[in-house]
Amino acid sequence: MPRAIWKGAISFGLVHIPVALVSATSRQGVDFDWLDKRSMDPVGYKRINKVSGKEINKENIVKGVQYEKGRYVVISEDEIRSAHPKSTQTIDIFGFVDSDQIPLQHIDTPYFLAPDKRGEKVYALLRQALVDTGKVALAHVVIRTSQHLAAVMPLESAIVLVLLRWPSEVRGLDTLELPKEATDVKLSKSELDMAKRLIKDMSTEWTPDAEEYRDTFQDQIMSLVETKAREGKIENVETDAGDTERKSADVIDLTELLKRSLGGRGAAAKAAPAKAKPASKSKAESKGDAPAKRRAPPRKKTTKAS
Repeated sequence: MPRAIWKGAISFGLVHIPVALVSATSRQGVDFDWLDKRSMDPVGYKRINKVSGKEINKENIVKGVQYEKGRYVVISEDEIRSAHPKSTQTIDIFGFVDSDQIPLQHIDTPYFLAPDKRGEKVYALLRQALVDTGKVALAHVVIRTSQHLAAVMPLESAIVLVLLRWPSEVRGLDTLELPKEATDVKLSKSELDMAKRLIKDMSTEWTPDAEEYRDTFQDQIMSLVETKAREGKIENVETDAGDTERKSADVIDLTELLKRSLGGRGAAAKAAPAKAKPASKSKAESKGDAPAKRRAPPRKKTTKAS
């Protein structure tokens, strides 16, 4: 199994399900790094003042948010750190919905969830309960310093966590401004029958190993890389690497917590004040959308989407 990029617990009611987050995808594009052809050293980006054209030191750089055109509000590093959500190492479920209620354009990045710290039984219980009810869980999760809206859903014998885009990040279809000819059009029966027949004739099975599903650009470039490497046309480049240790959650007895969650739900609903909806992060506060990747040296990319 790939290395877990985050460890914590699924939390709903008083139940905690210890899990490890594993990326469900892998980037397959070709990365072209910049190298100094004289020494084969990696080439990075300089901090350049766009007005003077001069290079400046890191100490003289501050972060600002454009308030009006040409006018910025400067935000300090301490202010940015204090605005980041606290990492609780939990996937906090706040509700359950039918899976078809989540619009396609809200779906972002999928991750596998694996049971951790003897949590196999409660993991299986949640998965089967979601299958039987036809529901998916909506949750909040903080990974590193980024807060995400997410869906927890069953997938065959596993549970997956799908990061969702915040509603404020998703444009409505009205912004597309579809012409009337594309929406309010009369189609003849013969035209529709021909289109359906063509779809039927071209219908096939999902076969990801087939040639049509391969990135031919990547295949050709990597074949060229292998050929040149065998011919000895290869250079040594120094790189850095590091691993980060992450916390994990403890196992809590399932049966007792389920009873307590169900028993106290009615009273808690009357007594508890309304929970404020967590605000999504601004662009100035964000350090990245997806949590999975270690940053590589700066590079110049000509990558084809896989």
